Amino acid sequence: MAAVLTNETLKDEIAVSVAQVLASANRKAKELGVDLKESLITVSQHLADGVWGWRVHYGKRDYVGRRGGDLIIDVGAADADVQQVLRGQ
Repeated sequence: MAAVLTNETLKDEIAVSVAQVLASANRKAKELGVDLKESLITVSQHLADGVWGWRVHYGKRDYVGRRGGDLIIDVGAADADVQQVLRGQ
């Protein structure tokens, strides 16, 4: 699923930040055994200790009638470092 990024896209600071954050979170999720292709992935901004970061949530694609097992990874916006990993029960 390779895509050619235009100069316009590369100049968009938020788009580049989200791409770096998602790549970092995906690496950690793979380490923890998450099948990315079978996951419903959402990305949202997250405020922690007065600093904005990103929260990446990995859940089951077929989530109706299922509970738990989700993975949430908080990633810093400035450096794309994983800050916190939370697992659902």
